[in-house]
Amino acid sequence: MIRRIALAAALAVAVTAAPASAQTKDIVDTAVGAGMFNTLVTAVKAAGLVDTLKSAGPFTVFAPTDDAFKKLPAGTVEALLKDTAKLKAILTYHVVAGKVMAADVVKLKEAKTVQGQSVKIAVNGGTVTVDGAKVIKADVATSNGVIHVIDTVILPKAN
Repeated sequence: MIRRIALAAALAVAVTAAPASAQTKDIVDTAVGAGMFNTLVTAVKAAGLVDTLKSAGPFTVFAPTDDAFKKLPAGTVEALLKDTAKLKAILTYHVVAGKVMAADVVKLKEAKTVQGQSVKIAVNGGTVTVDGAKVIKADVATSNGVIHVIDTVILPKAN
């Protein structure tokens, strides 16, 4: 228990807090303004999820960066943009209902996503991973939830 509290405190200190103005922006506007989620924003638009992620929420989004999308095999993003059902399933796999801050995430072993499946959460030393994707920045506050930045696109298990 003490280790988890210490880890949560270390994570909170290690993470640069979002500017106060970010809290007045919703998840979508915060992602747009960050400049490192262009592919994610394009995908959210293509999947028709903008209105959902601009709604009251709250939501927790494990947001892959543009570099995370570049790790996917060539042509994957383009193919997903054409297959909106699959794209929507992948994107909603990155979203958890409710506002789950880093101090709470480190206490979990898994979290149920909006897509329906659960993501595995692991803490190893000072590193938190979600389905193997490393959380590189946590607790980016928004008006309708929180964003945790991850370094890899996570994929739901095939049905």
